[in-house]
Formats: sequence, structure tokens, C-alpha cells
Amino acid sequence: MSSENLVKMANQIAHYFDSEPDPALAVQGVRQHLKSFWTPAMLRQLAEWSEAHAGEGLDPKVREALV
Repeated sequence: MSSENLVKMANQIAHYFDSEPDPALAVQGVRQHLKSFWTPAMLRQLAEWSEAHAGEGLDPKVREALV
């Protein structure tokens, strides 16, 4: 899968949690979703892309969830 698609999908997941008033819970929701439904290869590819691009284009919740 292309890195661009992974970024798009991760941002869509993050936007789902935009209505969560507690930012920490929103990040935890993103982290849990990625852990539960993404393969290790997808997570690794997204993390590598994020590092190479300084997180540019990723929702801040996704960037924090990847830490």
C-alpha cells in the first residue's frame, strides 16, 4: 500500500476522534485503532514515512499515537 494512502487512512481515523473532548483519550483511541486493525508492516511504513517527512501532513493525534 502506498504511504500516501496510509497517511490518508490514519488521518481519517484521527478525524473520527475529533469530537472527543479529552485530547489524551483521542490519541489513545487512534493508537488503539492502529494497533487493533493495522498490520505491523502498515504501522512500520507509516512510522518510517512520518520520520522521513517530520510528520508533515499527519494529524497531530496520529503523530502522537505513533510515539
